[in-house]
Amino acid sequence: MTMNWELLKIFNAAYECGSLSAAAKRLQSSQPTVGRNIDELERQLGLVLFERSRDGLAPTDAAHQIAKHAGDLSGIVDRISLLSLGRAETIAGTVRITASQIVSAFVLPSLLSDLFEVQPSIEIELVSTNEVENLLRRDADIALRMVRPTQKDLIAKKVNEVDLAVFAHEDYLSKRSVPSEPDDLVNHRLIGYDQADMIVRGFREFGLEVSKDFFSFRSDDQVACWNAIEAGIGIGFGPRWLGQKNPKLVEIDPKVEIPPMPIWLVTHRELQTSKRIRTVFDFLADGLSKINF
Repeated sequence: MTMNWELLKIFNAAYECGSLSAAAKRLQSSQPTVGRNIDELERQLGLVLFERSRDGLAPTDAAHQIAKHAGDLSGIVDRISLLSLGRAETIAGTVRITASQIVSAFVLPSLLSDLFEVQPSIEIELVSTNEVENLLRRDADIALRMVRPTQKDLIAKKVNEVDLAVFAHEDYLSKRSVPSEPDDLVNHRLIGYDQADMIVRGFREFGLEVSKDFFSFRSDDQVACWNAIEAGIGIGFGPRWLGQKNPKLVEIDPKVEIPPMPIWLVTHRELQTSKRIRTVFDFLADGLSKINF
């Protein structure tokens, strides 16, 4: 029997993700397509690999046995795909970029507009997420990250740093005293993340033991949090350059030191030989390095 390696890659995604919808998201496919491919693999093998229910996919014993080997094969398929893409000489085509919500909403649009002017044959897929997309698994071709990746097969270039600050709308502060010490923040309405703990960890470093309940407005959507600051809901945190664009926002100095966040541009090392991806990577590196954050 001749095995379609792509089916094993799809099986591995379904096995690891636990549902057709999650596997489809990872593979950048659709749920029905993933389901049909799983059905085809089961037909070829003559085995039932998953029991399907509303709760997702329950692997059978046969699936567990296959999974011991499918991961390695899936990795081989990904590497072959990367090698093939890496040798592409044409500029025309799609480049998939992932970046945080703030960067996607307020930084990349103007840069990508300039890119389209000089490279009209390139198409961009932008994944706006605060999750770290897996470049090794081809979730994206290029990533903008605030932490340096550690995987050895990735190429990372630090292109800039972003200064962070504390802001509130002037209307909010007109009704309350302006905080000048970290402890003063306790008496204010704060804006922060829901599940992400980055801000909470920052407070704890300054001796303030807080939980997410410390924040009156909570969202893991960075743009929603920023809009909440601009709407006057309370005090929040964000890029200094973004806050300075709104004349009604006041930068507060509660003597909380916030280190600048680095911007790393990342791609897979084998994709550097792709003329299309290299073109976008170099363009973004140049453009981001010139922005006064």
